[in-house]
Amino acid sequence: MLKFVSWNVNGIRACLKKGFMDYFNCADADIFCIQETKLHEGQVELFLKGYRQYWNYAEKKGYSGTAVFSKSEPVNVYLDGMGIEEHGREGRLLTLEYENFFLVTVYTPNSQRGLTRLEYRMKWEKDFRYYLVELDKKKPVVICGDLNVAHKKIDLKNPSSNRKNAGFTDEEREKFGKLLESGFIDSYRHFYPDREGAYTWWSYFSNARERNVGWRIDYFCVSQLLRDNIKDSHIYPEVMGSDHCPIGLSIDI
Repeated sequence: MLKFVSWNVNGIRACLKKGFMDYFNCADADIFCIQETKLHEGQVELFLKGYRQYWNYAEKKGYSGTAVFSKSEPVNVYLDGMGIEEHGREGRLLTLEYENFFLVTVYTPNSQRGLTRLEYRMKWEKDFRYYLVELDKKKPVVICGDLNVAHKKIDLKNPSSNRKNAGFTDEEREKFGKLLESGFIDSYRHFYPDREGAYTWWSYFSNARERNVGWRIDYFCVSQLLRDNIKDSHIYPEVMGSDHCPIGLSIDI
């Protein structure tokens, strides 16, 4: 049984001052993934006993970035953004190949206010789905991270007023649906299809987190090949330190 944790930390340096290590040590995950690290190599040094560290940095300072902390050593590590140059500049994708599966942690581009980046987001989604399908032909895939989309109305507090906003556009939701149709499972809805109020991100404004006015935009998705291996999928809203909370996956793999 492996325990995975994923967390958009919204800046690891800031999160370290807000209890990151307390949670990390308590979680005792086999594989711990973070997104939106917002740093360059050498800006922070983490001492994570028993873990190997893998980082993918954005070219732009203080922006984006992903990392994986793993108790076991992978067979291969890929930092090339699906092998497409324009997707590899922001450190949004980190793929680790293990003996029995691929792990992909991702920080999906936000479409931005006014949907100014929706066109690029659509290209990313198309290429990302192709990338995952090709990996899945070789061995099963575990995908985790901030996918920047609430798939269904149940996945955010105010669906009607957010219909045309980034993260809940018809286009983004359709792309996520196509990903699932391509052979992947939203692990949380696999176990809890009708659970309401299950969110992973809250705005810093208007006491949104205290009122649980949030969105579920962080996911663990797994290959259909692993359907019978998933034991549980978790959301940890009580864990502070970021505008996102950690999520978890327990899987026999």
